[in-house]
Amino acid sequence: MASREEFVTYAAEQMKDAGEITCRKMFGEYGVYCDGKIFALICDDQLFLKITEEGRKVCPNLQEMPPYEGAKPYFLVEELDDRELMTRLVKETVKALPEPKKKKKKK
Repeated sequence: MASREEFVTYAAEQMKDAGEITCRKMFGEYGVYCDGKIFALICDDQLFLKITEEGRKVCPNLQEMPPYEGAKPYFLVEELDDRELMTRLVKETVKALPEPKKKKKKK
């Protein structure tokens, strides 16, 4: 089941105070970026954040599960209503992730 655009919009809105949040369609679902860095996936109307120790400190009780069959585990964020908590969680997660690799220009 593909995610509904309404859910994607709501999730992005709840995280917007963390930075520039963008969502891109990927394989029928969505990759979620903050200031150009991918940090989450939205699959089947559920938000999955990359696992970091910093994120675990903000929300120690998040369940870990793969967003789709064959994927590595992510944090499943089931409660998105607390915008302040979402902002903190996203900021700490993104800060802990490596910078994206620069794409090489073709000659």
